[in-house]
Amino acid sequence: MAIDIHFIRRKIKLIQEDLSELDGLAHYSFDEITKDHIKYLAVERLLEKIIMRAIDINQHIIAELGRGDERVRGYEDTFYVLSQFGVYSEEFAKKIAPSAGLRNRLVHEYNNTRQDIIYKSVSEAIAQYAKYCDSILKFIEK
Repeated sequence: MAIDIHFIRRKIKLIQEDLSELDGLAHYSFDEITKDHIKYLAVERLLEKIIMRAIDINQHIIAELGRGDERVRGYEDTFYVLSQFGVYSEEFAKKIAPSAGLRNRLVHEYNNTRQDIIYKSVSEAIAQYAKYCDSILKFIEK
């Protein structure tokens, strides 16, 4: 088996499209997002889709390149394993990995997921996932 480059490129393209949509919402203020139910739902869903697609990519790369002894207890760990494979730095893994926790809060609709955390996540996600996509694409070109 080998890394499915077409699968990864397709997922990256979808992440990039969602990042573009998210970027279109990023200029709204906290109040504009939280008072407009449709905008707020769009932000939540875009974040969820971006993060889950990255996790899909991570799991695929780990399945193909891993030795089977990687410590993956949760989605967050998949980002750390990719740093061990040289996809990106450990420092970057520490920045992006917590987004997996945000994804869990969104998917499981935890009542204590504060709107300000989701709003703050937008600019972080745009920057981090743009870098993530670049790192993955460079890695698969090797």
